[in-house]
Amino acid sequence: MHTRAFLCLCLLVLCISSSFATKSPLKSINVSKLKLKTGTKLQTDLAPAFVNNMPNGGAVADKAGLPDSVKLMIGAGGIYSAFLYYGSLQEDVFRYTASDGTQFKQAWLLQVLEAAANVIVGGIGMQVTGATKGIPKKMFAVSGFTQVSAKAFTSLALANGLSFPVATLAKSGKMVPVMIGSLLLGGASYTVREYLQVAAIIAGTAIVSMGKKKGAGAPSSTMGVMFILLSLVMDGVTGGVQKKLKAETKKVGISPKPYDFMFWTNVFMCLTAVVISGALGEVTTGLSYITANPEIMNKIVKFALCSAAGQSFIFFTIANFDPLVCTTVTTTRKIFSVLLSIFLKGHQLSGQGWGGIALACGGILAEMEGKMNKSKKA
Repeated sequence: MHTRAFLCLCLLVLCISSSFATKSPLKSINVSKLKLKTGTKLQTDLAPAFVNNMPNGGAVADKAGLPDSVKLMIGAGGIYSAFLYYGSLQEDVFRYTASDGTQFKQAWLLQVLEAAANVIVGGIGMQVTGATKGIPKKMFAVSGFTQVSAKAFTSLALANGLSFPVATLAKSGKMVPVMIGSLLLGGASYTVREYLQVAAIIAGTAIVSMGKKKGAGAPSSTMGVMFILLSLVMDGVTGGVQKKLKAETKKVGISPKPYDFMFWTNVFMCLTAVVISGALGEVTTGLSYITANPEIMNKIVKFALCSAAGQSFIFFTIANFDPLVCTTVTTTRKIFSVLLSIFLKGHQLSGQGWGGIALACGGILAEMEGKMNKSKKA
């Protein structure tokens, strides 16, 4: 899709979602009989924190204009379109080989450009919906650091030989570091089913990483595996930071709006990435590589715009439906991202590899179904 088209799409969704969010009064929407309590935690690809601060855990205006079915098509279709293309572009960026045989390795510079696009869109959204005053920016700084680190480590995993399907499946096991931390520090318990779900995702991912057909490409590198593990650790830390952020804003009596979260989180993500990429010398080497290879420049620009558009579609969906609806869309999107990568990018799997795909996806879907059951009981 053309870069200008994505920019226009992003701004269009920004305006639509902002107009829905600023209407009042608000009321809860019961979508497919799904109900959530206020403050239900939702982890999404790029906007994991702001759902907790949405009124009623995700609500829609009384007179939003469009039928629910149309709004769901817009939200879900936008999330699928933006993030499926986002994943494809991310894989293309790190598989790209220049005429001299070199590849793009500057993962932190990529995060600078991605976060900058989100800052622009978040800033526009914040101006449209109205900025919240007195936001405790210290916790946003910590959250921005952990989130950008998680994303950069994922990119570094891809840059160091880990295949996109394996990385995506591994990132679906975000409960692993959370569980480990809870077991070591105490304070939480899990059911046998939850342990089995996580075990299925881990085992399936491991099987896929070892299930390539002979001659189908190099096996996942040790460095790639280490970086994806670091990314998961940072995901776990991010979850704890977001809880503190929510408590801090509640303590001072402030309720940041979604675009406040999008803007300030990405501001600190961008600043963190600028400092680290500068210290590593990625700014000069990365920009030189990008300017010398216009093809990859085009992919990176689209990648950043897809990220910003995707966050806006997530906001649109959460503003109009229960957060679990968005969780369902983003979770199934990951599965489709894996399958599209396998079919479109030339990944060849053995029967063992396909068995791993089935096992990991089964664990992911079981986890999603468990969340649905909990929300119904609540």
